[in-house]
Amino acid sequence: MGCYNTKKTGLGSMKKRLLLLSFLCVLPLCLLNAWWRRFPAKTAINPSSFYNITILLWHWPDGRSSSLKGDTCWDLYRIPRCRLVDQRSLFPSADVVVFHNRELALGHQKLPLDLPRPQGQRWAWMSLEAPIHNGKLHQYANIFNMTISYRRDADVTIPYGQLLPKEAEGHLVDNVPLNKSSLACWVVSNYRNHHKRSKVYKELKAVVPVKVYGRWTDTPLSQDALLPTISRCFFYLAFENSISKDYITEKLWRNAYQGGAVPVVLGPPLGDYKSVAPPNSFIRVDEFASVKDLGEYLQQLAEDKKRYSEYFTWKHQWTVKLYKDWRERLCKICSHYNSLPQEKVYSSLEAWVKG
Repeated sequence: MGCYNTKKTGLGSMKKRLLLLSFLCVLPLCLLNAWWRRFPAKTAINPSSFYNITILLWHWPDGRSSSLKGDTCWDLYRIPRCRLVDQRSLFPSADVVVFHNRELALGHQKLPLDLPRPQGQRWAWMSLEAPIHNGKLHQYANIFNMTISYRRDADVTIPYGQLLPKEAEGHLVDNVPLNKSSLACWVVSNYRNHHKRSKVYKELKAVVPVKVYGRWTDTPLSQDALLPTISRCFFYLAFENSISKDYITEKLWRNAYQGGAVPVVLGPPLGDYKSVAPPNSFIRVDEFASVKDLGEYLQQLAEDKKRYSEYFTWKHQWTVKLYKDWRERLCKICSHYNSLPQEKVYSSLEAWVKG
């Protein structure tokens, strides 16, 4: 009987020790969990603690710099392993060096041809201008490895804008702008009589009323007044100043689409527009036998609310994305870097730009 009691007592003591041990193990976990929950959860963590690609911007476009503090490409655009810098002292370690063409063309900046170029370093030529405004490029033969342009066949395409899918479809009644008071309007600063758009405008205003704004006129518009003014027009003349491949600027994306007017476009071939814009979302000048026919069509369309509203059906599914920050364009290089040929060299940059 005594032996039995001793054994039972020993088992009880062991259970108590196990319970105490379990409690001591669980308690720190509970305390740690309570402490951890005091801190807000981060939405995302940079998957890289080091940079794989360094992009050096040799000079800022138009001399307007932006902050590059922190991990710019990740913090702003969720592009990992991409270091964007503008310190020229980092030239020896840069994977890509970017040169904006306008400053080169004007003679405000020069290529660092006197510096020893590290093996494997790629030089990128960047421009958002039409070919006619890029200056002389024959001097850049066999220098650049990469093109950054609005063109779809560039190594890195940086459009003025694009359409992105909406998370939820909208309703047509919300998408058709109201309170229209002008048939057509045009905002222009760089007016030249020899431009095709100037000739079309002169013919069109003889058929329909066209309100003109901008530095060229006595009615300039501030940035704040731009879109509200265009929103009161049935049609916006999205006339490009140069007829060039893929050259579709903010005149379509911001002025017309965001302004809430149907764009009347004059620019690159129809295929270029179809590749980036939904069908029945724009009216193309060159599809009419004459400018007179175009003007008559605009008048008829403005009087037919149902037909006019069909030019806004794209807003059910799409929203306009504008690209205005050079940092976003530059960070995009990292998304394409590894897929580009390492040994690529433009033997004639001029031929590519004019092609």
